[in-house]
Amino acid sequence: QDISLLPPPLPPVSIEGGLVRHIPLAPHQLVTPITPQSDLFVLAQFGLPRFDAARWRLELTGLIERPCWLSFDDIRALPKRRLESFHQCAGFPQKPDVTTRRIGNVVWGGADLGDLLRSVGIRPEARFLWSYGLDHGDFDGKPAGHYLKDLPLNRLARGDVLLAYEINGEPLTQAHGFPLRLVIPGYYGTNSVKWLYRLDLADRRADGIFTTILYNDPVPAAEGGSAGDTRPVWAAPPEAAIVAPQPQARLARRPVEIWGWAWAEAGVARVEISADQGKSWFASALQPRSQWSWQRFSAAWQPPASGRFTLMARATDTAGATQPMGPARNTVHAVEVEVATA
Repeated sequence: QDISLLPPPLPPVSIEGGLVRHIPLAPHQLVTPITPQSDLFVLAQFGLPRFDAARWRLELTGLIERPCWLSFDDIRALPKRRLESFHQCAGFPQKPDVTTRRIGNVVWGGADLGDLLRSVGIRPEARFLWSYGLDHGDFDGKPAGHYLKDLPLNRLARGDVLLAYEINGEPLTQAHGFPLRLVIPGYYGTNSVKWLYRLDLADRRADGIFTTILYNDPVPAAEGGSAGDTRPVWAAPPEAAIVAPQPQARLARRPVEIWGWAWAEAGVARVEISADQGKSWFASALQPRSQWSWQRFSAAWQPPASGRFTLMARATDTAGATQPMGPARNTVHAVEVEVATA
């Protein structure tokens, strides 16, 4: 198809409100395998952008052979893919030791970004993809310009990165990034830029505050890190959340099913359960992963006595990484319950 090399001007953008933090569901409320769009968390650092969607377009620029722009109709005319994936918030940008467990699992619909970029020609010196959203403003007193994130092109080479315009077969709502958002399965949601309007291939990492200052975690000394060494918050490490029993549940002294969801960029290999605050662990049954989805785990537990118990779930991914007891973004999930005397 013929695509103009001269992009039309961006539509005027106004920002509605300030920080948006909408967390509809706690872990014990994640009872369905697919999370409805209305129940999926929303985090918007600057607020929600308002603009004329009819004037929106996506620019492809930087280290590519044929810079161009695409309208929404151009995007929808590309072959459509559907992809099931967990979708997780990374939590607080400057607090890698705080666990938030804002998570869902959805089916994205959209165009394959790798196929599109290969069709316009990726130059050999390109190493990173910069992605820009229409939202803009100041964050924590620092000017940020447009929301800007990046990802290494070697992740793009693994496939399944989408230009998404649907969730569970429904069009994206404004809050979830209409008309288009980037989706990087296995990466934290902060990298899946909403209200996407520009993609720029570069030979280095992006220079915005959300790549140079925020969302960069210290590298532990145990992993070879020195003072000041950081790494970007990209791929999600293993994590598990107990759905049932729910916190403060009163249980009878009979077999109880402990179940929940586990996820990781690498896929989860096993989930272990503890009923004695992590002193001992036993195996659970784990369902296989579908594409990049979360995985259901379950185990039967016989309470040995009445009283209060702390149930824990600990995931290990296929690369051998295991959830820490904390503090970390993926601290082991613990649920306190009470077993009745009779």
